Amino acid sequence: MKSQQPNNPLHGVKLADILEFLVNRYGWEEMGKRINIKCFTQDPSIKSSLKFLRKTPWARTKVEQLYLDSF
Repeated sequence: MKSQQPNNPLHGVKLADILEFLVNRYGWEEMGKRINIKCFTQDPSIKSSLKFLRKTPWARTKVEQLYLDSF
């Protein structure tokens, strides 16, 4: 039986889906202003951002928070 996380709004949401949503909503330039990380400001792409965010918990937390604040 899978554990349920009813109070976690990010449960079941893939990081790639979060990034695509944010890019469509804000664009790379605005994302780079809100979260100043090179994968958003210098030659940004979903692939490079995913690679960085998966290895960098503090940055991933900021991206997830921006996603939650977008609603």
